[in-house]
Amino acid sequence: MRDHAIVRYRPISPDALAAELTERVNALTHRRRIAVAIDGAAGTGPLAEALIDPLKLLGRAALRVPAAGFLRPASLRFEHGKRNPDARYTDWLDLGGLRREVLDPLADDGSGEVLPALWDAERDRATRLPRVPVPDRGVVLVDGEFLLGAGLAFDFVVHLWLSPGALRRRVPDEWALPAFERYENEVDPSALADVVVRVDDPRHPAIYEP
Repeated sequence: MRDHAIVRYRPISPDALAAELTERVNALTHRRRIAVAIDGAAGTGPLAEALIDPLKLLGRAALRVPAAGFLRPASLRFEHGKRNPDARYTDWLDLGGLRREVLDPLADDGSGEVLPALWDAERDRATRLPRVPVPDRGVVLVDGEFLLGAGLAFDFVVHLWLSPGALRRRVPDEWALPAFERYENEVDPSALADVVVRVDDPRHPAIYEP
């Protein structure tokens, strides 16, 4: 497991971070369509959104798919209570749905048609959204929590890392903190990511330098 207390980080502005990640993603040409994960405990959406327009300027169609659109129904998520950290970690995200509706279609022999969201968690019902065709060279950006360690087929992974103190400050659900601690200890997402970004202050990110 990487000891973040002793690793080196390179400060970078949010705009420069988006530009650098755009270049890295644009260089991926080994598959017809590319799946990118932006994994983190809080605030993954702004970075995913920041990559869309720069990728489009490079001729890469880009689609953001928030993992929050693939939560399981409330009857399954809250089977052990609404504030169960173990359930938050293992039972909330519909991994099968995310794989079936987003990642499998991006395979070279897949349909290329992605469902941008499967479940409306607020209304607790299916979204019934239409599928979105992803052309060749297209990029799908999946952002959310606990995306790594489950065998999801991503081509490029960005992990947004928070120090323990920042995690306590930035995760609004204090009861869920043990879930993120378990994820850090059991999965070690920093070791699985292509890029690790420290985001204790999202206005002043820093990239891990090996």
